[in-house]
Amino acid sequence: MPGHLHLFGLVHLLILASVPAFAAVLVVVQRRLPPGSPAIRYGLAAVLFPCEAFYYGYTAWQGQPMFPDHLPLELCDLSMWLVVIALLTLKPAVFDLAYYFALAGASMSLLTPDMPPSYPALLAVQFFADHGLLVVAILYLVWSGQARPRPGSVLRAMLALNICAAFVGTFDFIFNTNYMFIRAKPQTVSLLTFFGPWPWYLLATEGVGVVLFLLLYLPFRQTTRG
Repeated sequence: MPGHLHLFGLVHLLILASVPAFAAVLVVVQRRLPPGSPAIRYGLAAVLFPCEAFYYGYTAWQGQPMFPDHLPLELCDLSMWLVVIALLTLKPAVFDLAYYFALAGASMSLLTPDMPPSYPALLAVQFFADHGLLVVAILYLVWSGQARPRPGSVLRAMLALNICAAFVGTFDFIFNTNYMFIRAKPQTVSLLTFFGPWPWYLLATEGVGVVLFLLLYLPFRQTTRG
């Protein structure tokens, strides 16, 4: 974490609390709009993309080479595209993936951000805004009743995640990168810290992913049965 931001310190806790709070505010506003109004959905989509693009623009402006170490190959990059498409279209097949990827991936990034002490303050703001808005968008869609994961979505999401990991892992192997932390754990403290060395932490992550996805589907098990 940057020197001015301590893990689970007051500022970090306020940031975490603001995510569901903002989603709840959007739901309240949505209920005051005409039925079916897409204004908030489109607004969130319009903010998410430039928020994500800011990181890559800032990196390029700093003169850092984009290939191969600064490409949109992280899980949260994929989540951003899925969430934006879900916001714009409300397609169930897209939301089935966006729901799990954003809530499991972006939430974990918010809880244990991969930011060294020297991380620029501007990028720290971008990091929390980017990942926070991913979670906000999914919570807003669910709480406002506009989308929900379907039966079988856990299996489909895990399959899609592993296909994505296989592609990214191949890229990591060829170009000596570490997208999705497939070749090495992050240097900062995270859940992976407790899962042992490579490759065992990858197997542990697979199991944790299944458990998290099942827990995320649990609130919808009764309502989607049959």
